[in-house]
Amino acid sequence: MSSNNPEQWRKQLSAEQYHVCWEKGTERPYSGALLHNRKSGDYHCVCCKSVLFHSAAKFDSGCGWPSFDKAIEGRVTYTEDSSHGMKRVEITCGQCGSHLGHVFPDGPTETGQRYCVNSLSLEFDPDEQ
Repeated sequence: MSSNNPEQWRKQLSAEQYHVCWEKGTERPYSGALLHNRKSGDYHCVCCKSVLFHSAAKFDSGCGWPSFDKAIEGRVTYTEDSSHGMKRVEITCGQCGSHLGHVFPDGPTETGQRYCVNSLSLEFDPDEQ
């Protein structure tokens, strides 16, 4: 599905998911369904189902949103974002362009990165047991 077809996205997504993914919204901190998920598996784009993050990269940053120290290579696009009077790097799905959140250079692991991602922009697919 093309990212320039808002009516199709509105049919596929909840109003909250559409707001986050296509209007660059943000869910309330500490409200996301995936914030405290500790299961092993993959995190997919809620729009196009592309795999973006693996659970091994997830950590508790205390920021109120799911955090990862790295994305799967080539799956995320980075764009400078100076909205809201801040200088940040927006992250979007590399396949469909939907908004995921932002990445910051203050992560506690060896990557030094903190991908701060909205739960509403993700789906979780657990590893088979």
